[in-house]
Amino acid sequence: PSSGFTNADEEFRVFVALHSAALQASAIPPVYWRSLHHKITSEIYDAGEVFGIMQFQQEDEDEGEGDEENGEEKKKDNPGDEIRCKVVVTRESGLQASEPTSVFLVDHAWTYRVDHARQQLEQIPGLLPRMAALMGLDFHGEVPDPDTVELVMERMWKYNQTYQLSQGSPEDKVPVWYVMDEFGSQVRHSDQPTCSMAPFFYVQGQLAYTVLWPLQDLHEGDEVTRDYTYGEPDPLVRQCRLLPWIPSDLEEVSSVTAEPPDSFFENIARENKEQLPVEIQPYTVPKDKVYKVYSEMSQVTNNLSHPRFQLIEDEDEADIIWRYNHIKDYSKLSVERPHVLLNQFPCESIITVKDCLAAVARRVKGSPGPDWLPQTFNLQTELPQFIKHYQQQRGEDNHWICKPWNLARGLDTHITNNLDYIIRQRESTPKVVCKYLEDPVLFNREEVGMVKFDIRYMLMLRSVQPLRLYAYNVFWLRFANRPFSLDHFDDYQKHFTVMNYAEGVELKQVHYDEFIPMFEKQYPQHPWKEVEGELFKAFKELFEAATSRPAPYGICPYPSSRAIYAVDLMLKWSERIIQPQILELNFSPDCARACLYHPDFYNHMFQTLFLDQPEECPVTQIM
Repeated sequence: PSSGFTNADEEFRVFVALHSAALQASAIPPVYWRSLHHKITSEIYDAGEVFGIMQFQQEDEDEGEGDEENGEEKKKDNPGDEIRCKVVVTRESGLQASEPTSVFLVDHAWTYRVDHARQQLEQIPGLLPRMAALMGLDFHGEVPDPDTVELVMERMWKYNQTYQLSQGSPEDKVPVWYVMDEFGSQVRHSDQPTCSMAPFFYVQGQLAYTVLWPLQDLHEGDEVTRDYTYGEPDPLVRQCRLLPWIPSDLEEVSSVTAEPPDSFFENIARENKEQLPVEIQPYTVPKDKVYKVYSEMSQVTNNLSHPRFQLIEDEDEADIIWRYNHIKDYSKLSVERPHVLLNQFPCESIITVKDCLAAVARRVKGSPGPDWLPQTFNLQTELPQFIKHYQQQRGEDNHWICKPWNLARGLDTHITNNLDYIIRQRESTPKVVCKYLEDPVLFNREEVGMVKFDIRYMLMLRSVQPLRLYAYNVFWLRFANRPFSLDHFDDYQKHFTVMNYAEGVELKQVHYDEFIPMFEKQYPQHPWKEVEGELFKAFKELFEAATSRPAPYGICPYPSSRAIYAVDLMLKWSERIIQPQILELNFSPDCARACLYHPDFYNHMFQTLFLDQPEECPVTQIM
C-alpha cells in the first residue's frame, strides 16, 4: 500500500508542476488542489450530492435580494417567464470551506469559437434544444429553427465564459467560449458571492472544466452565488461589465473620448521594452557608395537586385539592417553603430497597434476623431464612454466591429449590434471596437454583384525631422466574395475581404492598373486621382500627428531609421463624397503579393528610402 501512496504523490506532484501557474491565476486555494486532482483523474462529478437547482417565483426574488429595479427588467428580458432558478446547498450537513474536498467540477455543455457558433447550433444533434432550454427559451422542435438559433446567439452572451490557449498557431490562440452545464449556468451573480468559479484547463487530458469552491461555510438552503466581474477594482467599469445582467443608463458618463494621458504611451513604451537611442548626427553617405544589406527576410534577399545594394551574410558588416522582428535596443545601436541604417523607427507602435492609432488620430481632431478613421473605442480603457455612445445611438445603425489590438488577418474579429456581445469581448483578448461602415463604396464584380473591397497602400517613411513620407503608386486590392448587405454578420465572405488565408476560398485578384478604369466606369463622377488625393491627405495628417510629439508620445526622430508600412483602408460615402477610412497600419508587412506581381518592389523601396537620387520609381512624395 505504501508504494501506492508514493505513486499517487508522484502523480500529484506532476499535476502541480504542470498546473500551479493556472491554479494560482484562477485563485483556487491550495487546500483543494489534491482533491481537485483526484476528482479530475477519477472523473468525479459530485456537485449533485451537495447542491440542487431550485425554482422560485419572480416576485420572491426581489425580497431581500436588493435588486428591485432589476426584477422589472428581467421580466422584460424574458416575457411571461415568471419562474426563475437558483442553485442552493441541499446537503443537510452543509459545506465547510476548510474541508479539502469542498471543491467541485462543473462540466461544459458547449465549447466553441464564435465563428463556428451558428453552424454548430444548426448541425450538432440536440445542441439547439439543450441551449434553448438552458437559456429559458421556448423551443420544442427537433429541427433547428432559424429564429431560435438567432435567439440563442443573442442570449448566449449572458451565459458565456471564456479562456484562451497560450500555445500554438495564431488560430489556436483565438479565444474559446463555453457555456457551463445546466447546474453551472444557474449560479447567479452577487456582489457578496458565497462561492467562486474559474475555468481550468487540464493539460494532461486536454480538457477544460469549471472549478467551484466555497468562499465561506454554507448551511443547507443557502444560495450558491458568484461574482460575474470577479477581480474588477473600478466601480464604474464593474457597473459596465454587469450590464448584460443588471441594466443601467450610466447617467454620469460622457461619451467623449480625449487623447489618453501621457502615462498611456509611457506604459506602452515600458511594455515594449524599447531602449530609445541617444542623439546622433545624421551621416552623409558618399554619392556612389554601395550599401551592404543584411536581412533574414527571403523576400528581400530574393528580390533586391539594384547595383547600389549588396546582400551580405554577416550582420556585423552591414550598412543596412532590414529585420523582420522588432528591434528593441536602439540605445546600444545608436552608441555602437550610429550610422547603420535600420528598417524601423523607435516608438512606431503608436501607429501600428490599433488602440494607439486611434489615440494618436485624436490629435488631428479631438473626439470622435478625424473623418478618415472609423470612430474607435478601446474596450480596456474606454468601456464606459463606448456604452454611453452606444446607448445614445439606439435606433440608429449601431453595428460595431471588435478587433484584437494585435492579431492580424481578421482573426477573432466580430461584427455585431449586440451590446452584451461587445461588453463580454473585453474578457477575452484586449480589443478595440470601431464603428462598422454601413455605407461602404462597393465594387461591381460581374459574376457576383456589389461587394466590399479594401485597398492596401505602401508608405515609406524616410525621416521624421524633417518629415519625409512617400506612397508607392502601385496599390493592392482585396474583394469580398458575396454581395454586401447589413445582415448575417457572421458570413465571412460577405463582410470580410481577407481571403488569402482561408482554405478553399476564392481570392479575387484585380491589379491596380486594371482597377482604376473599372472604378471610374462605375463611378464616373469620382476620378481616381481625386480619391487618391483624399487618401494622401489622410496619410499626411496621420503622420503629422504621429510625429508632432517627442518619443514615447510620438515616433522617435532617429536619423538612422527608415520604414515601410502597409496601410489598409476602405472607402465610404459621406453625403455624396467618397471618404477614405484607414483601418490599420501594418509593421514590416508581408510583401509576397508585391514581389510576385512587381519584382522590382524592393528595388523601388530601397532606392526611395536610402538613395539621395533614386532613379524613376513609381512613388509620390506626400511630404
